Amino acid sequence: MPFTRYRGRRAVSIENKALRLTVLVEGGHIAEILDKRSGVNPLWTPSWESIEPSTFGPAHHALYGAGADGKLLAGIMGHNLCLDIFGGPSEEEAAAGLTAHGEGSVVPYQLEEANGGLAAHAEFPKAHLSFTRRLTLKGGTVRVLESVRNLTECDRPIGWTQHVTLGPPFLENGATEFRASATRSQVFESQFGPGDYLVAGAEFDWPMAPRIDGGTTDLRRSIDSPPASAYTAHLMDPSRDDAFFVAFSPAARLAFGYRWKQRDFPWMGIWEENRSRQGSPWNGQAITRGMEFGVSPYPETRRAMIERGRLFGVPTYRWIPARSEVTVEYAVIVMQATAVPETLAP
Repeated sequence: MPFTRYRGRRAVSIENKALRLTVLVEGGHIAEILDKRSGVNPLWTPSWESIEPSTFGPAHHALYGAGADGKLLAGIMGHNLCLDIFGGPSEEEAAAGLTAHGEGSVVPYQLEEANGGLAAHAEFPKAHLSFTRRLTLKGGTVRVLESVRNLTECDRPIGWTQHVTLGPPFLENGATEFRASATRSQVFESQFGPGDYLVAGAEFDWPMAPRIDGGTTDLRRSIDSPPASAYTAHLMDPSRDDAFFVAFSPAARLAFGYRWKQRDFPWMGIWEENRSRQGSPWNGQAITRGMEFGVSPYPETRRAMIERGRLFGVPTYRWIPARSEVTVEYAVIVMQATAVPETLAP
């Protein structure tokens, strides 16, 4: 399969009449799902220069920071995979070389054509996992099949989150609208960012989140007053087989969303960043909204994930049995629209 360049990175693209999908070789990020009609890619492209994770070194790339997230930030783009943790490593794991959100976003992937689509395969040597993602296009839909194999002789508790991040021009302050099959919700339990505007640890029902300054914020619309930051965890409706989120850009007249099985990924985290992070590489410029669905409600260390155990009675991680493989399937839907869809029907 021929390689191309995307934002200076090695990549592979597949396309049909409606969409162009681009995957990065290193990190396996889904960097682009371009709607050809509008010319808009809803996924986030950071404002800073992107480099291959394999070339990252703290001494030479201080722009991205020297912490456990430096290597991730150097190459992050669009939809990245968090596996086998969702959040930061422990001090000991970081000293051993584990990066934020695990190896899924930094290791090299083998990309090849498969049944008219694209197959991305990677080995995670630190986590002793094998991962394969298969993507196919049909009209305005991307179908995704993911498999994770436990290569060890031990049952493993893991974090597994689809870190989908939206950005401009699709994402506009105060204009982009959202719908989701969310129910019980909670604000991040401690300070999340420098511009936090929601009450830490507050429980609420989607979509009305309690504000620090009183009143509530409707999470169905993007925040419009920088600087602001927040993270909220949402249990997807257990009474439905399918879970979803959909975002709508009035300017592009474009709806963009994901649909998955609630039993596979019962949680969704919403990460809001509106020019609050002043340190490098953010520099007060980033406008993003992450719609991050997975097996865990919060980005946190492995120990914290396991010790939490459950939230609202629902597990906060997933087991993969010894020498076994687990497979999930989900879809990305892109469609023309004049208003935000209230659901993404199967």
